[in-house]
Amino acid sequence: MAGGRLWTAEEEAYLTEKWGTLSIPAIAKKLNRTVHAIKNRASRLHLGPVLMGGDYVTFNQLALAVTGGSKYHSYQMKSWVENRGFPVHTKKVIDNSFLIVYLDEFWTWAEQHRGFIDFSKMESLALGAEPDWVAQQRRIDAISYANQRKDPWTQQEDQRLAYLLKQHKYTYAEVSRELRRSAGAIQRRCRDLGLKERPVRESPHNPWSDEDLQLMADMIRQGCSYTMIGDACGGRSEKAVRGVVFNKYHTENADKVRAMLGDGPWGTGAPEPTVKSEKHKETVRKPMARLCGLLLTLRNSMDFGEYWQKDMCQHWNAVRGCTMHRTDCDSCTKFQRIRPQYCRACGGEFLEQTEQTYCPKCRAMRKKQAQRKYAILNRRQERRAV
Repeated sequence: MAGGRLWTAEEEAYLTEKWGTLSIPAIAKKLNRTVHAIKNRASRLHLGPVLMGGDYVTFNQLALAVTGGSKYHSYQMKSWVENRGFPVHTKKVIDNSFLIVYLDEFWTWAEQHRGFIDFSKMESLALGAEPDWVAQQRRIDAISYANQRKDPWTQQEDQRLAYLLKQHKYTYAEVSRELRRSAGAIQRRCRDLGLKERPVRESPHNPWSDEDLQLMADMIRQGCSYTMIGDACGGRSEKAVRGVVFNKYHTENADKVRAMLGDGPWGTGAPEPTVKSEKHKETVRKPMARLCGLLLTLRNSMDFGEYWQKDMCQHWNAVRGCTMHRTDCDSCTKFQRIRPQYCRACGGEFLEQTEQTYCPKCRAMRKKQAQRKYAILNRRQERRAV
């Protein structure tokens, strides 16, 4: 290569076009010049840093722009890239490597995960031109954030939460509107503060109509939060909406539900029910419990004839059988009589193979008390509704 060769207009045009797209060594090889010459000419042409010359940004810059923060966290690498398939690439500049994100790939990914990102924290046009749906999603997220705060709890809020729960008359939706917190945040705060009280359950005499379900499907497609959906569907709580969505689509992830829904009505694309997904329902759980009890009784009467001391032995389990792995009671040397236990409520002695806090009589009494309390609270709610 001749020393001091002048730059031509074609070479400068090529450098301007490929600056930030190709690596500096690749441009130098194409133009038959040194890396130092390429960097000097780019500086004279005011092309800026090489990482700012393409249709991409660094992963750090994008994370800060999307979250509205001033500090990068490794949380994005785990939650965005590993768990949700965020499109990230590696770009090498001289001897250094950088993570970059192409903006068109980012907007495609963001549209599929709009329920995960809070666009109200992202300034308008922070990444240049935006798709048409971003402005609407930013307004929805701003409304959702105004209704539900995400900043740390204050001492006054903790006292207000404890006071509302002690009234035993407010549902999750009412407490959420009063404190401007989500139902999940309220539930976690009760656990963190060690509060025993919880919001009362909503009235079961409020079935979901077809209009409510269709409205919920439309709002999920628009990227609305579950709290906004509950308010639009008759003032229901976020937990109630999540329960209906989970029962139908076996997930609470709004982005996954949106992908299964498509443009169809409520129920479109719902997965086929399985035993694992249906076993928690009341109509399935009770018959399954009765069937398991019958099978267990039959098994004990047929297969465990050699274990004639099983009802007196501490090492017997009704499901697993002998926990000492003996073949019969005649040759067993590990027999141990059931240890007596004492009820915390009445102090009486009782015998059970599993460890219990209360005796069977006190357990039945506590269950009846809970049922009576639940019935009284429901009657009060029905009277207020009338």
